[in-house]
Amino acid sequence: MQTIAFSELFPLFNSASPETLEWLMSIAVEHEYPTGRAVLMEDAWGNAVYFIESGWVKVRRHAGESVVTLAVLGKGDFFGEMAILDESPRSTDVVALSSVKLFSISAQRFIQTLFKDSQLHHRMLQLMVRRLRQTNFRFQLRRQPPAIKLANTLVTLAESYGQRKAQSIEIFNIPMKDLADVSDITPEEATKIMEKLDSKAWIRIDPANQVIHLVNLRQLAHLAGRV
Repeated sequence: MQTIAFSELFPLFNSASPETLEWLMSIAVEHEYPTGRAVLMEDAWGNAVYFIESGWVKVRRHAGESVVTLAVLGKGDFFGEMAILDESPRSTDVVALSSVKLFSISAQRFIQTLFKDSQLHHRMLQLMVRRLRQTNFRFQLRRQPPAIKLANTLVTLAESYGQRKAQSIEIFNIPMKDLADVSDITPEEATKIMEKLDSKAWIRIDPANQVIHLVNLRQLAHLAGRV
């Protein structure tokens, strides 16, 4: 992969210097995982930062016997950065929702790179603040009706990872339990809402190709209170 393509694929690196990009590409290790495979176990947080080249993953939290999906991440995003910065243990893991290609960069080398490239360091802080704001926004939605919560999840996924097609924006067909967890609603509520959105032709689910077509993103954004 060329440095230009690398920076275009990963927004974190779009302000990094060419020297930084070449260095990162030279030390990055590529990984491939099939659907359902654990990408990062609880005890492995803090060893490296991972960058999603293609595919989708979910971040899960373990609480006793129960497991809750905290986030769904797609192409161009990254994970593992918080653990290398605060060096604290995690009760979460990362699992591939689809077949996934990743790059990993060791924690020590990534931190060294942040210190050397101030633009990359600044961009890292920007994206971390953006995630914090998204978390705060989800907290503010906790008393909203389930349909508004789910619409916000769909719009956020479309804005972050959606692939624009002729008549729609495509996102991965996320399992209903994971979609419900991320939206902070029940799977039953998520199923009913998705069926209603499909009947309105705002979305179209294509299980064969593992995608959800967001046909009317404007109406979804309106439902979510974004416009």
